Amino acid sequence: MFGIESKGVLLAYLLCIVSTLICVVYGLITWNRGDEEVEPDDVQWAQEEASIEEEF
Repeated sequence: MFGIESKGVLLAYLLCIVSTLICVVYGLITWNRGDEEVEPDDVQWAQEEASIEEEF
């Protein structure tokens, strides 16, 4: 049934399904958690990137 010949294969199938469910639940919980604060370093980096892109 489903190519399950041993307990190891069954365990691999179950772990894949369980890990998928955990990832989906985590994604649903953290979906709209909110934005992080903008750090001054981030603003400086964005300005440097914009100036470099303007040169090209």
